[in-house]
Amino acid sequence: MSILETISDKVQSTIHKRITFSDYMNLVLYDPHQGYYGSGKVNIGPKGDFFTSSSLGQDFGELLAEQFKEMADILGYPNNFTLIEVGAGHAILASDILTYLEKKYPKFYQNLDYIIIEESEALIKEQKNYLKHINKITWSSWEDISNNSVIGCIFSNELIDAFPVHQVIVQNNELKEVYISVKDNNIQEVIQELSTPKLLDYFQLINIDLTTQYYPENYRTEVNLKALDWLKTVSNKIKKGYLITIDYGYIASKYYHPQRYQGTLSCYYQHRYHCNPYVNLGYQDITAHVDFSAMEVQGNLLGLEILGLTQQELFLISLGLGERLADLSSNKYSLSDVLARRDSLHQLIDPRGLGRFKVLIQGKGLSKIDKNIILSGLKQNFI
Repeated sequence: MSILETISDKVQSTIHKRITFSDYMNLVLYDPHQGYYGSGKVNIGPKGDFFTSSSLGQDFGELLAEQFKEMADILGYPNNFTLIEVGAGHAILASDILTYLEKKYPKFYQNLDYIIIEESEALIKEQKNYLKHINKITWSSWEDISNNSVIGCIFSNELIDAFPVHQVIVQNNELKEVYISVKDNNIQEVIQELSTPKLLDYFQLINIDLTTQYYPENYRTEVNLKALDWLKTVSNKIKKGYLITIDYGYIASKYYHPQRYQGTLSCYYQHRYHCNPYVNLGYQDITAHVDFSAMEVQGNLLGLEILGLTQQELFLISLGLGERLADLSSNKYSLSDVLARRDSLHQLIDPRGLGRFKVLIQGKGLSKIDKNIILSGLKQNFI
């Protein structure tokens, strides 16, 4: 059965012969047999569909490792610290973090617990093969982790942007929703009433009203309800520690600006960017920017206090990326190595690319003293 047939069967099984765009996106990305992520077809790197920070060398993981070590020291748990990576992809980041910690902080590494939470069985198999030389990692699910048990840090890199999103559209000063139907083997959009009142609740949460005169007719955008549910799951697990979310996105006033009338939905296929989510089914990435205001407000309601929101460029420089660039001027490296690594480091902080990504750090269960300590990664600037 093709992925289109799977979508068609899903559509036909519903009363109104349509599914939400969120359900459609979930199928083409996370179907265990044919979805882009679910089947393990996701392709990252020079020969893939897109780059991530971890695909540009070890520096990104090593600088993150420095932040994790500092967090453990602040909490006073250098020998009992849990790191949970959510959505580990090809496991490059996990390898870079642990290899660095083992070499530079062997005592901390020895007592560190590293857990990967991954939904795709295909990716879990690939991760276990890639990390077979590291006897430090366990794979788990949220259900296996007790509530109020994690002392440490839960983190993700480019995870939230790949969550399935609802698409909404403004018509006649009213908020409608975009649905998907299939006719004659062709995917068609259908505009109807909202599928859930949670979509209205979302805009109340971030204090945005799309039905005012400032928004044009057929203004279209996205709502990531799964991100809010995910935050609830994460907050329930943390007893004392941090949550780091690294992704591209905006605060709500910029995300839902009237001039951004087509939303942020994007597709990536073989390093080509386009905006058609109805082609290359199961073979392309589909993403939407992250609404960091929603992450902050929802997190605060759940007991996750915001410690800082900054740009990846400033975050990595604060953790020592500048010193790494300066070190390349020494005579320790060959010219080819210097050129390649310098290019990678500059890509990590390029304000037109990865450097514009946001880094949101939230905390839970921290003492007043711990909350007042500014993490190294947040010392450059706050947004």
